[in-house]
Amino acid sequence: MNFVETAQQANPGRKRMPRAEREQQILGVAEEVFAEHGYQGTAMDDIAQRVGLSKPMLYEYFGSKEGLLLACLERAKRELLECTSAAAANAESPEQLLHDALLAFFRFGEDHKQAWALLRNESAVPGVELDTELEGIRGQQVDFTTDMLRMSLPEADEYRLEAFAEAIIGACERMALWRENHPEITPETVTDHLMALIGPSLSGEARASQPRYSHDQG
Repeated sequence: MNFVETAQQANPGRKRMPRAEREQQILGVAEEVFAEHGYQGTAMDDIAQRVGLSKPMLYEYFGSKEGLLLACLERAKRELLECTSAAAANAESPEQLLHDALLAFFRFGEDHKQAWALLRNESAVPGVELDTELEGIRGQQVDFTTDMLRMSLPEADEYRLEAFAEAIIGACERMALWRENHPEITPETVTDHLMALIGPSLSGEARASQPRYSHDQG
């Protein structure tokens, strides 16, 4: 018999929550606690007490504190891709596509402060698996941005597209950190700042990649 079954038998009057729903509840609370106290400063007891479960039940679900943190990061990764993809789906031009995806990124940080704090702060936590997960989040956004740029610059070299995407994601991360010192800056304003930097370069690149025809060609 596992810990979850034991706890349920010990509390027969307690309404049983579906496992998937319980996992999301735990992840929501864990995200808040990790964001508030950092990975090193958080104990599983803290999370268990806030979510209203025993510590053994947390281990039953996620195996370890690191496993719980990795699950939180995986959820943040999925939600970030979902929101940027949804924003890009409604764009009517390559420029709007990039603008709307950038805006969605900054709004994600605004609307999910705990998740953003988690992504920002836990890069200093040692651990190969954790480093891989954090880099996976960055790589996911680089791939997404590369796909967007490919639509704007169909003639561009793939390495150039990847280089541009890496630079844009790096700029997004730094701008998001900058906003923490300037809370009066809205997601819309920071998006405009970044588009002012990126837009002219991409427009110039698009013009340079267009085929040129001589006057005697029809």
